[in-house]
Amino acid sequence: MLLLVVFFLQGDYLSRDLPYRLSPDDVYLTLGCNQAAEITIEVLARPGANILLPRPGYPDIEAYAIFNKLEIRQFDLLPERGWEVDLDTIEAMSDESTVAMVIINPGNPSGSVYTYNHLNKIAETARKLGIVVIADEVYGHLVYGSNPFVPMSLFATIVPVITLGSVSKRWMIPGWGLGWLVTCDPSGLLRKDEIAESINKLLVYSPFPPTLIQGAIPQILEKTTQDFFSKTINILRKNLEICYDKLKEIPCIMIPQKPEGAFFAMVELNLLLLEDIEDDMEFCLKLAKEESLIILPGVTVGLKNYINYILL
Repeated sequence: MLLLVVFFLQGDYLSRDLPYRLSPDDVYLTLGCNQAAEITIEVLARPGANILLPRPGYPDIEAYAIFNKLEIRQFDLLPERGWEVDLDTIEAMSDESTVAMVIINPGNPSGSVYTYNHLNKIAETARKLGIVVIADEVYGHLVYGSNPFVPMSLFATIVPVITLGSVSKRWMIPGWGLGWLVTCDPSGLLRKDEIAESINKLLVYSPFPPTLIQGAIPQILEKTTQDFFSKTINILRKNLEICYDKLKEIPCIMIPQKPEGAFFAMVELNLLLLEDIEDDMEFCLKLAKEESLIILPGVTVGLKNYINYILL
């Protein structure tokens, strides 16, 4: 059953947008995208190494890095440029002990969708620095703005890419616990450095996705119609427009970038227009107490005095 699911992922889904073909040996099933991230971080970790993580970013990846004793170096995402990666910062903070950089596209929690040109620049920068790109694409294809989704694996001929994903978001089946880790590496560098072998060894001692869920995946991939995906995108787009229009009416909130993908958006608080509010944490605590409305403070994802809202 496991091999059957790998074949379907490799052939019908993950390879279709690429100029090269993935093999079954490139695709590893995991218990959701979180385990895929955990395995990847553990494989790349070594004494004295560091990893480059986006700010704002997904806190679980940071937790896995800390657990594996990797030094964390955070690079900024630039809100005025659609939350693009600050590539100058990447080059300045990287050194011979840097093992990888992480990108999240579509962005969690920023709602950004990177262009082909920007992803190409990321690949060229990573190649120059001699590091791997870890691409968290769990929200892949969930885009509703002007930029289409472009997989980072499209640039694997430039730099080795490890892609992380799952069925939980695009197919709207959270909790099923089926994800994947894909080594996108036409030049074979990850195999030469025994990274692929280390992934295999770790997964031998890790639980596989439940057999019942594995059995459903081939039909889900084959029979989910474009109409289902279109309806999902339309719901997200409609929710975005409602939230976006209402937020623009609130004087103390500034919207640096209209979201284009995933389920989230980051908006900045103007503390000068707020009385007795010191920071984003205090704002969210008082909002919960006074209005029973719970919103994530930006400091929890690495960006102080922002708030993060969900479009669903």
